[in-house]
Amino acid sequence: MQPRNMSMSGVVDLAALKAAGEAKAKAEQARAQRQDAGAPAPSAASPLVIDVTEETFESEVLQRSSEVPVVISFWAEQAEQSKQLNETLERLVGEYAGRFLLARADVYANQLLFQQFGAQGVPAVFAVLAGQAMPLFQGAAADDQIREVLDQLIQVGEQRFGIVGTPVEAGAVPAAAATPAPRPATPQELALSAAHDALDAGDLGGAVQAYRNVLADEPANAEAKLGLAQAELLQRVQDADPQAVRKAAADNPAEVAAQLAAADLDLVGGHVEDAFGRLVDTVRRTAGDDRDAARLRLLELFDVIGADDPRVVTARVALARVLF
Repeated sequence: MQPRNMSMSGVVDLAALKAAGEAKAKAEQARAQRQDAGAPAPSAASPLVIDVTEETFESEVLQRSSEVPVVISFWAEQAEQSKQLNETLERLVGEYAGRFLLARADVYANQLLFQQFGAQGVPAVFAVLAGQAMPLFQGAAADDQIREVLDQLIQVGEQRFGIVGTPVEAGAVPAAAATPAPRPATPQELALSAAHDALDAGDLGGAVQAYRNVLADEPANAEAKLGLAQAELLQRVQDADPQAVRKAAADNPAEVAAQLAAADLDLVGGHVEDAFGRLVDTVRRTAGDDRDAARLRLLELFDVIGADDPRVVTARVALARVLF
């Protein structure tokens, strides 16, 4: 299985935008507290590869994730593929020389931890940044694909949470494992970074245009599609009166525009199933242009949540049933 592309937003719901800001603030607070208490930051003396357990997860992973991205590899002795992946990650953690830490977790010794991450099997690789977990990939992957995911992880840590890691000093790792020279950002990557910055700054119009510029050059860029869907959704609801919107939807169940506006608010409020169900029902009750409008809005909201989310999968099945 190929590694799944990592979303720059990191979590599933639109509330990730707020959560990212809160997590960044918590990370900065944790760093300040460590400094005030005289606790040393991760350094060359800190191991880059650790074996984590349910008992040590908070101290070894959650707390350290405010200073450096922590990659968690779930593995099992009986799964040869997972042991081979660990060997690859151990080599790469040396190459990156302190820009991320590797935490290995034996699934049979840490079944509760394995279940809490929602992994479907081994090998499974996750990351924790500023206390927030995000999936990276599951199954075997080539070195260049893993490096691409790690580069994205480090970029997310720097741009979203202000986490840059602590590169180890010369001699702390073998000479052959020196940090590779940074690759210059491509114009597309710079444009995508500018779009993320605009979204984080609340410049929704600028973010929408920036994401569209990226998609004009790379129509299949999943990260830009997600960012555009989020920015457009926030733009639609920013001036909405929630009470008036919900009353209009309740009083006019046949008015498509009212249902679309209410679905947007449902999603922003974290009521994902309600938003999807409202639009599926609207598609079922309508025809022609009204049906197309409801269907397209539903597809846009799918992009906000992400195709792999089980709620999206369920809603897609429901949509297909009412369409065909």
